[in-house]
Amino acid sequence: MSSSPADRATSSPADLVRAFHRTFGLDTRDTPARVDPRLAAHRGELLAEEAAEVAEVSVEGPLDHLAHELADVVYVAYGTALVHGIDLDAVIAEIHRSNMTKLGPEGQISRRADGKVLKGEHYEAPDVAGVLRRQGWTPDCPAS
Repeated sequence: MSSSPADRATSSPADLVRAFHRTFGLDTRDTPARVDPRLAAHRGELLAEEAAEVAEVSVEGPLDHLAHELADVVYVAYGTALVHGIDLDAVIAEIHRSNMTKLGPEGQISRRADGKVLKGEHYEAPDVAGVLRRQGWTPDCPAS
């Protein structure tokens, strides 16, 4: 399966990872669902492996290696979402909506000593369950 540079430039990470999973016969689902615990554990191990590689190169590694490892984390995260039938783009949009409510009504920003932006009094928690329900998720659905 080959694609032109123009195709790659306009494809979302979700589309690219979906193509990879389909090409290599990996699990995909169209509706959010729990998966077999062994598959879920395997996906968690893949994510942990990639995150450890980011940690390894983030402080002293060359920037191209850091970029590669960050992309691998995103790629595996999108693959894990696909295995579970989650539209990760929609979840990220909801997390972003929620994060933007950390800004106070007068534009004030509250930060922790290390620079992390903190939740203010107007913060609205993300409704990830609502996003998943709109994708067809039933909270009590068994592993498939």
